[in-house]
Amino acid sequence: MVIHVVQPGDSLYRIAQANNVSLQYLIQQNELREPYRLTPGQTIVVPQPAETYVVKRGDTLSDIAAKNGTTVLSLWQNNPQLGGTDRIYPGQMLVLSFGQPKLGTFAVNGYAYPNIDQRVLRKTLPYLTYLSVFSYGFDRSGRVIPQNAELLTRMARQYKVKPLLVLTTLGEDGQFSGERAHQLLQNPTARSTLLDSLVQTLEAHGFAGVDIDFEYIPPEDAAAYAAFIGDARARLAPLGFTVMVALAPKTSASQRGLLYEAHDYRALGAAADDVLLMTYEWGYSLSAPMAVAPIDKVEQVVRFAASVIPTGKIFMGIPNYGYDWTMPVIPGQSRARSLGNVQAVEQAVQVGAPIRFDETAQSPHYNYWRERAEHEVWFEDARSIRSKLALAGEYRLRGVSVWNLMRYFPQLWLVLNNLYDIEKLD
Repeated sequence: MVIHVVQPGDSLYRIAQANNVSLQYLIQQNELREPYRLTPGQTIVVPQPAETYVVKRGDTLSDIAAKNGTTVLSLWQNNPQLGGTDRIYPGQMLVLSFGQPKLGTFAVNGYAYPNIDQRVLRKTLPYLTYLSVFSYGFDRSGRVIPQNAELLTRMARQYKVKPLLVLTTLGEDGQFSGERAHQLLQNPTARSTLLDSLVQTLEAHGFAGVDIDFEYIPPEDAAAYAAFIGDARARLAPLGFTVMVALAPKTSASQRGLLYEAHDYRALGAAADDVLLMTYEWGYSLSAPMAVAPIDKVEQVVRFAASVIPTGKIFMGIPNYGYDWTMPVIPGQSRARSLGNVQAVEQAVQVGAPIRFDETAQSPHYNYWRERAEHEVWFEDARSIRSKLALAGEYRLRGVSVWNLMRYFPQLWLVLNNLYDIEKLD
C-alpha cells in the first residue's frame, strides 16, 4: 500500500501510472467523486493487489471464495466497491489478496446511531469486531429505556460482528447527566433493577454485551462507579455477555476536572473486560482550532492507560470527523462546524486550498476564505490514520474504536485493512 500525497501538477492518471494500477481502480478505492480535481497535500491511497480474480458468468461470491482459498468476508474487506453485498457481474475484477504482509491483528469497535444509513453500515461491518449501538438510557427506577435497534443487531450478526448496547446517562437534552449517574450509583435497588433490565434487553434484542459510558460523574462516586462495573461484569459474564467501559482521556491518576476524576483507570480496567479510551476532542466545537486527536496528546493517554491496565484490554479511540472554525474564534461564542473527512477534502478542492500536515499532531489542516471570513479546518486523512494505528500497534493494544460510523470514510478502512488483520468473533 502506498499513501501518495498530491503534489502541485499531479493528476490521478499520473499517480495510477506511477504505481502500476488502473485509473478506475484508484477512483473506485478512494471513492473520489471529482477524480480530475485534486489539491496539493491531499492523500490518495494506492492498494497494491497481489492476486486478483475476474468474475465469470455464473459465479457467486461464495463460489469465488471457495475456489480461491479465501472467504466471502475477506472479499468484502478487499473489495469495498461490493458494499458488503453479493452483487457481482461478469468481467468485474476482485482483489483476492495484497502483497504487503500484515503488521498484526486488531479488534475494531465502531459506534453507530440506530438511524445509520443501511448502505453505510453494510459496507462498514466487514471491518468491525464490535458494533456499539449508541445509545440506551435508563429511568429513575433503573429500567433500560427501549430503542429500536433490532435491525442493527441483526445486520451485525450477519457479518460476524458482536453488537454492544451502549448504556449512557444522557438526558433528554442530549447531555451527560452527573446527577443521573449519582442517583443510580447511590441507590442499590436501582442498580439491581438496571442489571436485571440490562439482561432482559441484551437477550431480547440480540446484543453480545454492553459498553458503559457514564461521563461527568461526581468525583465522590469514583469507587461506586468501579463497583458498579464490577457488578455488571459479575452478572453478565456467566451469561456470555462482555462488559466494556468508555474512559475519559486521562494522562495521570491525579488529573483534575469533572470529566476525569471519577474515571479511576486502574479500578475500571480491573472491573471491565475491555476499556475504550476516548482519545479525541482536543479540538472540538468550542475550542480554538487544533487537531481533534493530536498524536502526541493521544500517546500521553495511551502511555498512562498502559501503565495501569493490561494492554490486551485497551481500545484506542479514533475520530471519524473534523471541524471547520470561522476566525477569529471568540471564547464562549464561536462554535465550529463538524464535517466528515471526505467532506473536508472535497471542500479543500472546491475552494482551492492546499492541505498542510502538522508533523507534531500528525494531522492534516488547511485555511480558506469565505464571505470575508477566514476558516481553519482540521480533519483526518490516510496519514493520520496510519499514525494512529501504528501507535496502537506500538503499545500492543487490543484494538481501536471509531467514533463514529455515520459517515463512510474510505481511506480509514483501506489503510486498516491493508496493514492489519481484523479480529472476528464466533
